[in-house]
Amino acid sequence: MESASESSQQPKFLTNLHSDRYIYPFACHENDRELCNMEFRALFGQTPGVYPYIDSNVAIAPERSPFISMRIDVLFTGVELEDIVAQAGGIQLDGHTFKVLYIKHGLKRSYGEQRQLERQVGARIRGTAEMRTPDFTFGLLSLEEGWLLGVCRMVDPAWQGHKHKPQNYSTGLSAALARSLVNIAVPDPAGIRAIDPCCGMGNVLIEALSMGIDIRGRDLNPLAVKGARENLAYFGYDASSLVTFGDMRDVSDHFDAAILDMPYNLCSVLPQEVKQSMLAGLRGFSDRAVIISTEEIEEDILACGFRIMDYGRAAKGSFIRKIWVCQG
Repeated sequence: MESASESSQQPKFLTNLHSDRYIYPFACHENDRELCNMEFRALFGQTPGVYPYIDSNVAIAPERSPFISMRIDVLFTGVELEDIVAQAGGIQLDGHTFKVLYIKHGLKRSYGEQRQLERQVGARIRGTAEMRTPDFTFGLLSLEEGWLLGVCRMVDPAWQGHKHKPQNYSTGLSAALARSLVNIAVPDPAGIRAIDPCCGMGNVLIEALSMGIDIRGRDLNPLAVKGARENLAYFGYDASSLVTFGDMRDVSDHFDAAILDMPYNLCSVLPQEVKQSMLAGLRGFSDRAVIISTEEIEEDILACGFRIMDYGRAAKGSFIRKIWVCQG
């Protein structure tokens, strides 16, 4: 996503830029490692390696993932730093301001080395250096095979405001977890119709809608439906058309993807026949599903006709959610 300063009167070299390589630096807590890996497998088709960045030809808005800190659209690569310095001399910013930022997610350098490298590259760029609020930030990354320089696309943090909503469950999905689950279920939103058939207070719906995904919600609990509608309306969505009251086993429409957070209670569990009928219903109206449960339900998932494509866990203290990515 481009800022206002980037989208108006861009320098020619950026107007004509069509990068086919993108670097996504990221950070995640150990408790979220499996979830992060699942999300990146869905979005990019790869699991991160030794260094905390994804190197991909897939372009997504960096704020789609709660783990990604920015996107770097690669401009130049080189075996030696001098190769980057020479190519940076071709950047003409037409009066715009800039800064060069050493990206710490590659090879480690001391603080002094980082600043020296930034100055060395920045000295060749034709523009006005501005450290606080530059029009453009160029990311410099040192890799084992060489160097690269690219344009940093910073994360729009607006989605983090979804943490604060009128209604919520104490054990409901957090905004970050809901956002990751949506990415796992719908890595490419184009032409996809999705559903959250046990939507609770609408956390998944809010994250999906904020990413432009066509999604509907449903819940058997009238209080949950009321709460979800209130939350969606709070963020400006047409809640009455997006959330309906009813049993997921009565869904008659067909959807490309579903996100099912299996209902649970800390003092009791769903009867086995109810779990099986819910999963059978899910298989009937959705081709792809991300299923979340606090119980081990792999056998039930397989029994209803799904194939399990991926699996991971998300922990919050001792509370562990198990996540299955399923395909019909």
